[in-house]
Amino acid sequence: MSGTFSSVPIVDVARLSDPATKDAELAKLRETIFIVGFLYLINTGLEDLIHQTHEDLPKLFSLPQETKERCNMINSPSFLGYTRLGAETTAAQTDLREYPDHPGAQSIVDGYVAKIDDLAQRFVRLVAESLSLPVDTFDSFKGNMSRLKFVKYPPAAKNSQGVGPHKDSAGLFTFLSQDNTGGLQVLNKNGAWIDVPPIEGSLVVNIQQGFEAITGGICAATTHRVIAPTSQTRYSIPFFLAVRLDLTLDQLRESAAHIVERIPVSDDKKKRAVDVPSEFLSPLYSCVSSILEPRPCSGGDH
Repeated sequence: MSGTFSSVPIVDVARLSDPATKDAELAKLRETIFIVGFLYLINTGLEDLIHQTHEDLPKLFSLPQETKERCNMINSPSFLGYTRLGAETTAAQTDLREYPDHPGAQSIVDGYVAKIDDLAQRFVRLVAESLSLPVDTFDSFKGNMSRLKFVKYPPAAKNSQGVGPHKDSAGLFTFLSQDNTGGLQVLNKNGAWIDVPPIEGSLVVNIQQGFEAITGGICAATTHRVIAPTSQTRYSIPFFLAVRLDLTLDQLRESAAHIVERIPVSDDKKKRAVDVPSEFLSPLYSCVSSILEPRPCSGGDH
């Protein structure tokens, strides 16, 4: 793999589980983490769950508007809940997306979260192993505020912004299941937007700014966006694996110094050039929770 990328790599959970192929797949995961920051995860065992949940999404979004408004996120002290179409902006432009607070879907949410969280916990340990670190290296950084969202992008004019360029800032990794519509793009080192076309049954996994900070910027979050669909509705389901909100940024940097010195990486792979700012690495903030305070303009779905 060269110093940049022109496609998003595929990492196979089945190969990571097989002693005969694990080392080779861990090496692929390591290069992906260093250079791309995005990957497809296949053979996760969640294919049926992903399919069924996407089958149920249109029914949730078709609930009466007054039902959805009763759980509007602006009424929540945690700023979690329903967001109407066009209520958020990223990069100073309106995002053409909507997401509900799952009214009437508790069993769907509970079942999905339980399965995806189990996979996410295993994935973080595999990442540590791929970086030649003890498998529990990142366990102490995990938080208890992981989030699941159901997102709808209705058809819009050509080249409209579904969600603008951003990095996910809510935690460690994002695990996204997307439908077959397309529109997700990631930014490579040369400033080119690379398509992330749907792969049936896969999860698209990307680094968030919390993990970027823990690794001192070596394992950097990647800028990405969604181009709104033009002829059909797009649905996606991102799950954000949380970082501890009680951590100060000084604590993250102190921990990162010890972690970074043990990560075998050459200088040309330490940071991609074209990016939006990384808040976790900014001197403007002193603690993780100050970055994640409720904000109506936070981009972070795809």
